[in-house]
Amino acid sequence: MTRLVITADTHLPARARDLPEPLWQAIDAADLVIHAGDWVHVDLLDRLTARARMLLGVYGNNDGPPLRARLPEVAWLTVDGVRLAVVHETGAATGREVRCAARFPGVDVLVFGHSHIPWDTVAPGGMRLLNPGSPTDRRRQPVATFLTARIDAGTLADVTLHPLPRS
Repeated sequence: MTRLVITADTHLPARARDLPEPLWQAIDAADLVIHAGDWVHVDLLDRLTARARMLLGVYGNNDGPPLRARLPEVAWLTVDGVRLAVVHETGAATGREVRCAARFPGVDVLVFGHSHIPWDTVAPGGMRLLNPGSPTDRRRQPVATFLTARIDAGTLADVTLHPLPRS
């Protein structure tokens, strides 16, 4: 079994000084941390790299040259037979599932960010699309959020959206 933490749009230090403590606790317990871009400063990448057992991340539209030099635009990983892809932007919500199914054939789970809006849908062909929202910049959402899940015996399971207390 592989325990996942999924986050995006952390925007440190622009939107917060640090990640919320419940997210750090989840990171410490995870086997794989996925970050779907908009880190903003390379310091968080260094801290997550040092703290996470395994990290899979991409750069976002707010990430400058230091982050783009170290992170891809799209990341791919197969975990226990589950094919993962991570990207920051997927475009407008309308038509997202069809567009992403065409862009990422053969992917079982696509993690994305950018909107700060939690998203959990299934595309034609069965690909699961997940957006964890943002743990630091809730925008028009009621609370800041992140996701946890697990991969067990080749299946994504227990996808859970975690609301964070207002700071």
